[in-house]
Amino acid sequence: MSENNKQAARIQTSFLNAAEKKVLVWMAQRMPAWVTSDMLTFVGFLGSCIMATGYALSNLNLQWLWLASFGLVVNWFGDSMDGSLARVRNAQRKTYGFYIDHNVDVINETIMFIGVGCSPLVNMSFAMFALVGYFMLSIYVYIDCHLKGEMRLTYGGLGPTEFRLILILVNTAFIFIPWLSEWKRPITLFHNQFMVGLFDYIAIAVSFLLIIFYLISFFRDAKYFARIDPPKKEE
Repeated sequence: MSENNKQAARIQTSFLNAAEKKVLVWMAQRMPAWVTSDMLTFVGFLGSCIMATGYALSNLNLQWLWLASFGLVVNWFGDSMDGSLARVRNAQRKTYGFYIDHNVDVINETIMFIGVGCSPLVNMSFAMFALVGYFMLSIYVYIDCHLKGEMRLTYGGLGPTEFRLILILVNTAFIFIPWLSEWKRPITLFHNQFMVGLFDYIAIAVSFLLIIFYLISFFRDAKYFARIDPPKKEE
């Protein structure tokens, strides 16, 4: 990993960032000494598995969405606290931490999106479309981290925490308003017919939002890199 990656500045401008940061620091300061960042990274992974299990079991009863929401909370706790704990203890392992954190993120998000696709609420094709949008934006972030020394974690005022909260609110709405999950309409895309419900439209909207963020960032930074690295003049 390059030196830029080691010193990458974390850019967080989400709506909840200020309050979330205070909560994370408060919890990290009170964390038992035997708890390590690696343990919390595993907790985040466990949360993604719990979430996926809850969504898969919601085929039996929508009340299992409570388990999916609980998994999102567990994932937030582990995923957000591992780095916070290391910073509070001044025990950052910049190379190892970067490697483990972002590889586990890839595993977690894959599990979570597949879990959503296994539920009766979202067609697997649309869940995979959303996963593609997430990976496109993630790859851009890692490239930018290497070239600019910046790790942008939020877009349009939204970050991972806001997306988790939105998903929990959506889960809750589907539990208390059953007809939301029952409302479906057939559509045909590329000669394939899909039964599309409200959660599908949310997944499609999130997918396009992620791709739009990616494209805006790509073209903006392409101009920046073209300016600082102009074509060489022929001698």
